Amino acid sequence: MTLDRLRRELDDDQGLWKVFVENFIAYLPTRSERLRVSLTTGDYTGALDAVLGLKTSSQMVGAERLAELAFDLERDIRLEAKTDPGRVLPGFAAAHLPRIERCSKQTTHPLQKYLDMRQAPVI
Repeated sequence: MTLDRLRRELDDDQGLWKVFVENFIAYLPTRSERLRVSLTTGDYTGALDAVLGLKTSSQMVGAERLAELAFDLERDIRLEAKTDPGRVLPGFAAAHLPRIERCSKQTTHPLQKYLDMRQAPVI
């Protein structure tokens, strides 16, 4: 599992892996909102930046399905939206955001559960 690997790699850094996962969970609504705003306003650069941030952070914590959805949207943005983002991007919001938001909600629960299971005992 990606989280186990992240935990092992960062284990000597005093719980840095935990902070990383907690930050992913905490910032996921902000990332989703930023993506929504940039798509609905036709902001090509903002949409591309937002979807890349979502994809990369999702990959880092092992949220593969969410990363895949972000990848699909990124591909569509790059292939179809550059010439007329004001017309195309709002349509992408309608087509992609419901799945991304649903997957985001389904992702946070297992991540939080993983964090809770890995809590160090209080001494």
